[in-house]
Amino acid sequence: MKKKWMSLLLVPAVTFGLVACGSDTNSSGEDGSSNESIGPQVDHEIIGIDPGAGIMKATASVIDEYELSDWTLVEGSGAAMTAALKKAYDKEEPIIVTGWSPHWKFSKFDLKYLEDPKGTFGDEENIHSIARNGLAEDHPSAYAILDQFHWEESDMNDVMVQITDGEDPETAARAWVDENSDKVAEWTSGADEVDGDQITIGYVAWDTEIASTNVIGQVLQDMGYDVTLSQVEAGPMWAGVAEGSLDAHIAGWLPLTHADYASQFEGQFEDLGSNLEGTKIGLVVPSYMDISSIEDLKE
Repeated sequence: MKKKWMSLLLVPAVTFGLVACGSDTNSSGEDGSSNESIGPQVDHEIIGIDPGAGIMKATASVIDEYELSDWTLVEGSGAAMTAALKKAYDKEEPIIVTGWSPHWKFSKFDLKYLEDPKGTFGDEENIHSIARNGLAEDHPSAYAILDQFHWEESDMNDVMVQITDGEDPETAARAWVDENSDKVAEWTSGADEVDGDQITIGYVAWDTEIASTNVIGQVLQDMGYDVTLSQVEAGPMWAGVAEGSLDAHIAGWLPLTHADYASQFEGQFEDLGSNLEGTKIGLVVPSYMDISSIEDLKE
């Protein structure tokens, strides 16, 4: 399978200060525990991901809605965010990150979402398969497979954890496909094999989409397609499908995260429906932190 990298994923360094909870003038008790509110402990920073990501826009709205004027949303990447989370978690230090599930970090670390009493992050989302207009006529078998593609969070987690543990994404996807032939048979039902027809699937460099896109790439390859997986950012991914340079993507987080892109290109793509239900976005902290709500950030 060919992998065409249409843009470089830059992983900027994320620098942030964490104020130790040691003995100071705010200490209560002889153990040196701090009465300091959470803001100063994390320098009033929320560690985010790519600046154009929907979750970043949603978090910016949260900062406004909850009047968190002292807080800064730090731009970076998914990789930089999880690296910062791991560094803080290993030392049991406080940290607040933008989070979404499914994501392998919930399998590796004991984390929790902060409650969102204002509902600014919205309800649970679904991940949709998005095809270019005309795909059904040009590649009916690929269209049928994408239309029938559907799996559970546990399936996605199986692949994500393997990749996170160091397995090559293509190899991890291949193993999952081989071990789940019954489910794959449901996706390919009614689809005819082809002989080297070319198809290009776009994806963003999120752990969820790396897992799902590599899996669907393996399935399409088994059906005889010459598959190119093209890594792009979210905006170009939606634009590519709308303009026809990409045949499809299976990474449409709706109705909130990618709402702007879906609205911008309305009528220029076909929504094949959800391939995974029950995703969630929000602010995430380690469970050892004594904080439960976004409201607590104002203290």
